[in-house]
Amino acid sequence: MKPWYETLFENYAKTYDRESFTQGTVGEADFIEIEIGSDKTKQILDIACGTGRHAIELARRGYTVTGVDLSEAQLARAREKAAAAGVGVRWMRRDARNLEFTGEFDLALMLCEGAFPLMETDEENFRILANAEKVLRPGGKLIMTTLNALFPLFHSAKDFIHSKGNGMKNENHGFDWMTFRDRSAVKITDDLGNVKTIECNERYHTPPEITWYLKSLHFRTVDIFGCALGAFSRNNRLTTGDYEMLVIAEKP
Repeated sequence: MKPWYETLFENYAKTYDRESFTQGTVGEADFIEIEIGSDKTKQILDIACGTGRHAIELARRGYTVTGVDLSEAQLARAREKAAAAGVGVRWMRRDARNLEFTGEFDLALMLCEGAFPLMETDEENFRILANAEKVLRPGGKLIMTTLNALFPLFHSAKDFIHSKGNGMKNENHGFDWMTFRDRSAVKITDDLGNVKTIECNERYHTPPEITWYLKSLHFRTVDIFGCALGAFSRNNRLTTGDYEMLVIAEKP
């Protein structure tokens, strides 16, 4: 049986591109450019790139980008979109837990819960972060977003469940306060019109957990901010009202 995230992204690429949470690409790319000083020599790896929205936008701006994803269907859509935009991106089908790159990139992206934190165990999620560190050159930077555990901690379970306005229909939630995992049945309609119910399992993290993970992997600095769709900023202080957190870590 396939993991839930592989089933989710089968025949879902076009529908995914219409989801509300994918509409902030340009503003997010603006922030990424600021973080790397608009240096076009920087080599960028987009981990779990999905349909390639960030990779394509950055390539359009003149950056050299490699996009990797586990889903061939998502990558097929990414290739189609890149061709239509007239930009070149190196697309590769890869598992974020097993990346062969070592010290080849100046920037690693993991945005919109790409890979991390969708894995079934904390060990697998940690392997993804370890691979993100491994691909970076000295002085390289990781920019990622992930689910903010402060949100469910400071909201009632009822408010938390009803807050998930992500365009998908979520049912039968079971948030485990011992593991910070949210298990829910998500109903989607795929690109072929088929209605599917996916049993999802997502891990929420606290800021200290993320900081410990990344400092354990020898990142020099770890900065965490609130994550605003299409408006990433170091001025956005993380609060209990932020559903996601923006994490920026730098390698020595």
